[in-house]
Amino acid sequence: MATLTNRHAGLDFTVQNGPQAAVAAANARRRGARSNASGRHERHRYHFIDDGWQNLEDLPSIATQVTEETPKTIITRNQSPDISFDRSINPYRGCEHGCSYCYARPTHANLGLSPGLDFETKLFAKPNAAELLRAELLNANYKPATIALGANTDPYQPIERRYRITRQVLEVLAEFNHPVGIVTKSALVLRDLDILQPMAENGLVKVALSVTTLDAKLARAMEPRASTPTKRLHALEVLARAGVPAAVMVAPVIPALNDHEIEPILSAASVAGATEAGYVLLRLPLEVSKIFREWLMSEMPDRAAHVISLMRSMHANKDYDPTWRRRQRGTGPYAWSIGRRFEIACKRLKLNRRKAKLKAELFTRPPQPGEQLNLL
Repeated sequence: MATLTNRHAGLDFTVQNGPQAAVAAANARRRGARSNASGRHERHRYHFIDDGWQNLEDLPSIATQVTEETPKTIITRNQSPDISFDRSINPYRGCEHGCSYCYARPTHANLGLSPGLDFETKLFAKPNAAELLRAELLNANYKPATIALGANTDPYQPIERRYRITRQVLEVLAEFNHPVGIVTKSALVLRDLDILQPMAENGLVKVALSVTTLDAKLARAMEPRASTPTKRLHALEVLARAGVPAAVMVAPVIPALNDHEIEPILSAASVAGATEAGYVLLRLPLEVSKIFREWLMSEMPDRAAHVISLMRSMHANKDYDPTWRRRQRGTGPYAWSIGRRFEIACKRLKLNRRKAKLKAELFTRPPQPGEQLNLL
């Protein structure tokens, strides 16, 4: 039996078997999630029942809705020992790219929304992000360190074309000579080359393109509204030619699905001009596990059990192991082999020989209107 939920003026799917998953996928139309189950904090759930008369097939496609919000702060802090930065900026909540495996999906449950289709169709934009950032950087107690853009959701997802919040944030960071690291799946990053190139000349920026697969068909299924692999590699090439330190992220590595592409992806990125590389294993926290399993059963039911079995073997026989460092690299023979293959390929391709170190010492607070200038 399949169930549908109608909440928050949207159409929600909760699909429990293969055939119904295909129906939900058809109605979702280029969306990643195959269901829209209520978030874990909700007390009540409302369902439509498939009555056998193909009523699911008559549902309209789901449009993207954007809500503007006005947060009071914009820099998010973390103390995670397995992350290389302690602060980040997320111009948007939710992500239209629609990656079924996205580890940020559970955050939508905190908004009373579903980590499923809601996460990729009900988005939140922060138009005052640049204004808030300027205020925080002007604070006399602020101490500069690299800010990560793209730590949670993609800063260059499709709605950035209209809202341009990421660009406004970069303009403020450039004004203050503040270092920034960017991770994205979108070639839209090239739009801001006029900002990134001068920042790169001063050692203030690094850009990483996430390349999950070189197979365009698989990429469209896994990441339905992200740039194609060809466009991501082209973006790497343009960035490298412009002198912007470029890296490739092979992420996530999914056993029996794209792990055989580690070496080809690194080779293609190296040819494009990437000088650094990283990888992260598939992570399935909270609701993401069910969402990814539904997608897997819908797209490739013949190998779903094998993929899940290998994935669990790398996470202590669980869908997800949140232990620091293990969550990104896994444990066990299969995880070990992935790590060694990655290291050997990077060594052969001369990747990660020298990692660009961004400069925080150049940070300056530009004179503001009404301030007395320093004469010395």
